[in-house]
Amino acid sequence: SLATIASEFEGNSAGGSEIRYRRKDGSEFWAAIFISPVRDERGGVVQHFASFADLTQHREEEAHSRRLIDELNHRVKNTLSTVQSIVWQVLRATSDPKAIRDAIESRLSALSRSHDLLTRKNWESAGLLDVVNDALEPFAVTGGRAQRIVISGENILFPPKATLALGIAFNELATNAVKYGAFSNGAGSVLIDWKIESTPQGGRLILIWQEKDGPPVATPSHKGFGSRMIESGLAQELEGAVHLDYRPDGVVCTINIPAPRGARGG
Repeated sequence: SLATIASEFEGNSAGGSEIRYRRKDGSEFWAAIFISPVRDERGGVVQHFASFADLTQHREEEAHSRRLIDELNHRVKNTLSTVQSIVWQVLRATSDPKAIRDAIESRLSALSRSHDLLTRKNWESAGLLDVVNDALEPFAVTGGRAQRIVISGENILFPPKATLALGIAFNELATNAVKYGAFSNGAGSVLIDWKIESTPQGGRLILIWQEKDGPPVATPSHKGFGSRMIESGLAQELEGAVHLDYRPDGVVCTINIPAPRGARGG
């Protein structure tokens, strides 16, 4: 620091220097020092004008900006990875151009809704109740389905990564219900409830999606992209277990994942 100040007095710096200082209480702060010589009529230096500018707020804003940029880069990479996975899985499942377009559009719309939800929450976390409602909103506006969806559970907060995964999963379940299940007729309904159970390994969130009064259900001969994404992709993303049970009276999806930090069982 002393060498830097000496260099300023010698006029070796044109724009000032930033130095870390220590206050009497031991705390540190950054400040900029500007030293300008005051000369007489013969050009000789008779004194120096020195000024200090506290850069604490400036430094904090710079650090905050760097964190925002790092977070944005992280989100963009995760989003592009998700989009890549969606496109790759769809292309594996079908070669029909219309089916490819519809499948990709549906899943990107689900991803977009989850992004909008997280943006409203400053990308800190999102409540599970909000995630479910946002994911099912496009399906609820048709055919009076809003009255046929029953949701029960606390608005447990999930981090962004889990929010995006759950949003796409609920979109898949609702899409399958429209095509083959409880939403494919005028009488079927969907019951969604969740709770936290205490285990020796920690809290577990158990979520059940149950369809009723739809057409008879049979176990499919092969699982499509949606089913594989729900059972394998969601389980891997959330480090849990997901099971689809094709009961004759309606599909039941059970999601068993680690409860978010701070969530408590009943």
